[in-house]
Amino acid sequence: MSISIDELKKIGLSVYDKVHPILGRKVAAETSKRGAGGDITMYIDTLAENTIIDIVKNYRLDLLLISEEVGEKYIGNQEKAIKNKRVLIVDPIDGSNNSVRGIPYCSVSIAYAEGTHMRDIVKSVIVNLNTKDVYWAEKGRGSFLNDERINISALGISDKPFFEINISPHNIKKNLELLDPIISKFHRIRILGSTALSLCQVASGSLEVFINLRKSNRLVDTAAGFLILKEAGGKFFSFEGEEIDLELGIDKRFSFIASNAQMEGFLRQNLITEKK
Repeated sequence: MSISIDELKKIGLSVYDKVHPILGRKVAAETSKRGAGGDITMYIDTLAENTIIDIVKNYRLDLLLISEEVGEKYIGNQEKAIKNKRVLIVDPIDGSNNSVRGIPYCSVSIAYAEGTHMRDIVKSVIVNLNTKDVYWAEKGRGSFLNDERINISALGISDKPFFEINISPHNIKKNLELLDPIISKFHRIRILGSTALSLCQVASGSLEVFINLRKSNRLVDTAAGFLILKEAGGKFFSFEGEEIDLELGIDKRFSFIASNAQMEGFLRQNLITEKK
């Protein structure tokens, strides 16, 4: 049995109900261990992930859960999950540091796939944990913010576009040199702190481009936003100019470029050519 988009929304909104009251509070930042994704696990991460696991178990589904804290975990019958190739890819709190510092930009990211690669993601839900807004998509049916359909913007390089960058403090000079051909062309630059939400911003036309130079970016951060962006008409590709279609797994890390259709040619010409 497949999981429905309404069931995914219920999971996301249940996480909102649990964690919204502690956003920015000291208890949210209490640490315990290092999660499977490599980051230190905070109480808010554990609370969100346990909420997701409890609900999925109640649905009596057979699937592989790929999540920031537990890594890879089979829920239900493992043999059936492997045979059916059903996978739930979750980041319980995307923007954990924002969430514990009271910066209002964090989310829960949930993607459901029937297959082994990113192209097999068929349903996605991302809930803004500050506003309770729900971004969601089903493959072949479009992307939505709450009840309204969303689409990428039509702004090009001459239309004062907005973009976000995410860069590591390591090799920052090299990264800024890579971006130098394009930085002066953009109207505004943002660094916001939740990959999932930022992909939604591009999908809904609030941003034109999101450039993530961090090679440590994880699949769990990106999986749900990947489908929402694509279903809204957006583009998602590597710095080598290739479509990204990685195998699903907790260890998958990669940099990427996300944009509207109007900006794709400019980015390919100025970033990918320079990269090579």
